[in-house]
Amino acid sequence: MPEPQIYQFAVPSNFPRPDFDTESPLTKEGIELGRMLFYDLRLSGNNKVSCASCHDQKLAFSDGKALNDAGVSGTILHRHTPALINLAWANNGLFWDGGATNLESQAFGPLTATDEMHQDLFELAGELSAVPEYVKRFDLVFKDQVSSQNIVKALAQFQRTLVSANSRYDKFKRNEAGGNLSSVELQGLQLVRQKCQSCHAGELFTDNGYHNNGIDADFSNDKYEGLFQGRFRISYNAADLGSFKTPTLRNVALTAPYMHDGRFAELEDVLDHYSGEIKISATLDSNIPANGFQFNSDEKKAILAFLKTLTDEEFITNSEFSKP
Repeated sequence: MPEPQIYQFAVPSNFPRPDFDTESPLTKEGIELGRMLFYDLRLSGNNKVSCASCHDQKLAFSDGKALNDAGVSGTILHRHTPALINLAWANNGLFWDGGATNLESQAFGPLTATDEMHQDLFELAGELSAVPEYVKRFDLVFKDQVSSQNIVKALAQFQRTLVSANSRYDKFKRNEAGGNLSSVELQGLQLVRQKCQSCHAGELFTDNGYHNNGIDADFSNDKYEGLFQGRFRISYNAADLGSFKTPTLRNVALTAPYMHDGRFAELEDVLDHYSGEIKISATLDSNIPANGFQFNSDEKKAILAFLKTLTDEEFITNSEFSKP
């Protein structure tokens, strides 16, 4: 019987090395199986919703909505759909509050949530087992039958290959053709490094951490099972109250609206917030001044210009990430 081929994960030269889970090695066949599943409507209880229904490649695998209602129930969700970018480096929890430890465990959330895909996992395994092509592929990749555990492993394999590292900024950093930044964009880069890098760190433009960024000051009246308490909902550490996961700035021009509840429609709104609309609370991140960063209009223009250099056209058009 043929063996799956090990996938050689190429780490961009300006990126740190990811820390892979060696219990689930990437294979070409496993990644392709995950891609098939990612776009398969059968993963939902009503066979009308796939992972791609809320993670659109042309929007850097975000959805363009503040709060999505594309799930099986049609109910508006309480949190904004995160973009799927450079997840191979996401080593400090997933979801806005870090409630899942890895991509495999994360997948069970939307698969089974009543207002998302609302799927019975046993029924899903049975449904896919009736498809000869899936039976063959699961047998090749996992030497096993179709199961919910193997489904999430395959999905995770595909998602770990969603690497975005070919923006104009990256070409600038690597001194490659097409990597020219204007003086205004370079000014924006310096401002981002000076003011934003405590959270949006390094080449990943995220520290994968959790921070209270001052968009709220009162977390006592949360009627949605603690959803707006942020990381505190998971850690029960008072210092985490109102702290949410740092999203990457990569492809940020494509992933509006912004914040965990999608409250800011445009990047300009985000800059206005950080400039002078900070709400003070006991857990406000210490790197954020209480009166904001006080960006002037030229600085805002420079930051916006730089952020647009982080758009990776190759990422959003790569056929290897598209529907098979």
